[in-house]
Amino acid sequence: MKRVLIISPHFPPVNAADMHRVRQCLPYLERFGWEAEVVAVDPAFIESYSTDDLLLRTIPSGIKVHFVKAWDVSKTRKFGLGSLSMRSFFQYRKKGNELLAQGNFDLIFFSTTAFHVMALGPYWKKKFNIPFVLDIQDPWRNDFYLSKPKSERPPKFFVAYSIDKYLESKTVPFADAIISVSHGYCKSFKQWYHHFDISKCSVIPFGAVSADFDILESEVPDAGIIEFKKDKINIVYIGRGGHDMQFSLRLLFKTISQGLQNNREFFENIHCWFIGTSYAAEGRGGKTVEPIALEEGLGNYVTEITDRIPYFTTLFLLKKADLLFVPGSSDTSYTASKIFPYILAQKPLLSCFHKKSSVIGILSQAKTGEVVTFGDELQITPTLLHEMSEKLQYLILHKEDQFSFDKDGLKPYTAEIMTEKIVAVFNNALSAIEKK
Repeated sequence: MKRVLIISPHFPPVNAADMHRVRQCLPYLERFGWEAEVVAVDPAFIESYSTDDLLLRTIPSGIKVHFVKAWDVSKTRKFGLGSLSMRSFFQYRKKGNELLAQGNFDLIFFSTTAFHVMALGPYWKKKFNIPFVLDIQDPWRNDFYLSKPKSERPPKFFVAYSIDKYLESKTVPFADAIISVSHGYCKSFKQWYHHFDISKCSVIPFGAVSADFDILESEVPDAGIIEFKKDKINIVYIGRGGHDMQFSLRLLFKTISQGLQNNREFFENIHCWFIGTSYAAEGRGGKTVEPIALEEGLGNYVTEITDRIPYFTTLFLLKKADLLFVPGSSDTSYTASKIFPYILAQKPLLSCFHKKSSVIGILSQAKTGEVVTFGDELQITPTLLHEMSEKLQYLILHKEDQFSFDKDGLKPYTAEIMTEKIVAVFNNALSAIEKK
């Protein structure tokens, strides 16, 4: 049995999107010949995310998890340092040194969007002669905002960008393998690092976990302050917002606005919910959805709640919605890994994605949902508005129907199959080293 040390700062019960890769593969790793230990940050030192104790029920009981501390954010923020990966970097290095010195691990796997800890990969590789694999779920060095106005950039963008650009260049080219959710990230590495071997990249999306919905049958999460309007058609999206989603959001809102003018009796019953749209700490998130709705005259038809909610509450609300909407990014390298819970919820599903997005192929194979696609020109044309309107009205009119998915079509995307592919990457990385 080979052994892998997994670096995942966010880990259950912390409800963060980037821990789902690890959570999904842990039940299957031993089946494919690998035993895992995890190093995570103690939840007491993590802000900006809710916790969900039900997530602990999805982790195999035999998994050993080591928790490290991090510098107190209330103190480090005075110096402009809030990043979890920076606050826990030296604690990770100490714990990693301690565990790797025992010589019991064959490989290190970084699966996180707390990217700075990935810079420990080359250090540990040199110190302990152990290969490392990176899981790139989002851009580390993110050039997307370079051409955007200041108002659309994240806070302190250029400071963070400079640090990320430097650390990525000192880490990514030296990885023994890279797992990515998008071909676009791999192509960028090849463009930026001339000696980068793109054959080391494997594109593996997150997996579909139907067992999560089985837990809902015995547990009913608390929906908190969120109560959908009983006399309305509740259209729901739960996930991050952001300026890169402006186009798909505006297309939906223009469609509804136009519908109110042409067929008010039908469209006035719609209410849209956008929940958990910010990664900021509770109560601190800036709204990126409601301002667009206000511009389109839909202030009374759209509610945005920036605070993130527990994972199983998300699934509960998806099942409770009348219709689900998933807005896609104008960044062609973006892949919405969260599409699988939307499919598994078996509700009327409308999505709007760039025509190059991998989501389109996934929905096509699952034979579910209605998709509106757009191109690089990002123009809302009468044809596009008509298409969105037709598909939206169709789903509303059939919202009481049973919306199932093709289980055989979705099978290639299950967590078990994704884990088998991840393990193949691990094995190939070891084989390549043995041949040197």
